[in-house]
Amino acid sequence: MYLICMATMTINVKDDVEKRFRKAAGSKYGKRKGYLGAAITDAMETWMKSENNNVKKAIEMLKNPHNGGGLLYKSRSELHER
Repeated sequence: MYLICMATMTINVKDDVEKRFRKAAGSKYGKRKGYLGAAITDAMETWMKSENNNVKKAIEMLKNPHNGGGLLYKSRSELHER
């Protein structure tokens, strides 16, 4: 037997978001005990994976050299004709 640790969170969300979320969660998990917790946990894990993937993509982009197109002028004075 193993122990599952659970945390309790108190959150505030917009009424319309809460109603739509409850409806979607009920459709996916069935309106039985714990369905909201399961849906929130799934949503949080999905969001964290997405955010982690975004960070990985950004790091990869920084590792790859980027050619900014090169200089379009030879000196600063060409930009500011006076």
